[in-house]
Amino acid sequence: MKQYNLGPNGGILTSLNLFATKVDQILGLLEKRTTPDPAQPDRKPIKNILVDTPGQIEVFVWSASGTILLESLASSFPTVIAYIIDTPRTSSTSTFMSNMLYACSILYKTKLPMILVFNKADVKDPSFAKEWMTDYDAFQEALQADENGNAFGGMEGEGGMGSGYMGSLLNSMSLMLEEFYSHLSVVGVSSMTGQGIDEFFEAVAEKAEEFKRDYQPELEKRRADREEEKKKAREREVEKMMKGMALGGPSKAAPKVGDVRDEDEDEPFSDGDDDSDEDEGEGRGESLQSRYQAALQGDEDLEDASFAKYLHTQGPQ
Repeated sequence: MKQYNLGPNGGILTSLNLFATKVDQILGLLEKRTTPDPAQPDRKPIKNILVDTPGQIEVFVWSASGTILLESLASSFPTVIAYIIDTPRTSSTSTFMSNMLYACSILYKTKLPMILVFNKADVKDPSFAKEWMTDYDAFQEALQADENGNAFGGMEGEGGMGSGYMGSLLNSMSLMLEEFYSHLSVVGVSSMTGQGIDEFFEAVAEKAEEFKRDYQPELEKRRADREEEKKKAREREVEKMMKGMALGGPSKAAPKVGDVRDEDEDEPFSDGDDDSDEDEGEGRGESLQSRYQAALQGDEDLEDASFAKYLHTQGPQ
């Protein structure tokens, strides 16, 4: 940050961009750790990999580098999103609904199985959150209690009801997000005491099976569609290049009749001239054909280099 004069957000984004350029090496290390080693039969391969993404959610969810990391992991391993929630700080209806909105936006963007992990269960029991997600009337009662307790602010003499805007907004959001709740698993854990860790890994195993059953075919379909689109784009570019070369080639002016007669008189006819012209045409055709095939196949190294160059130019911003 000091070297490139970056702030906190710029430092996190630049670090993520640099990290994304090494994603192939990262996947290689992870695959090595999860594969049994015949040379060391006593060493058990790891079963679960936890990838922490500290910092702002937007950096990992809405940036190009975050998408690259998620899709790369999902292409190699069953991938599950675990959204950690601070239970004591989400006990009010407003903060609870804010976290639910975040979780549903991540679920919609990543299109991966998700687990809601309510941390600090030793401080506050997260059962209230599970009830609010499954029982609409229970959330309405809590919302009414917050309004009566002036939790949303308001002018004096309004009876603690506030402006009414927050209550109406939270009520509408609860109705809208209720459909998403069925796709979320909820687990209460405590990183201090270890409470709920077994339930968490059970939820991970269930979501891994859900990934293989529902999400992996969709990911493979999207990947095949992208490859097909890339192939069509390369074909269009090559076709455009071939047309440009055909239209923009050197044109020769038609010789005059007198010039033709003079050339015929001065230079005798030779079969070798026609042969050389034919050879030149064949060589030019073969060259164009080879360039066409090379353009269709594409060069992955050039794509990686251009992506790395893009990340390098975008980093210090």
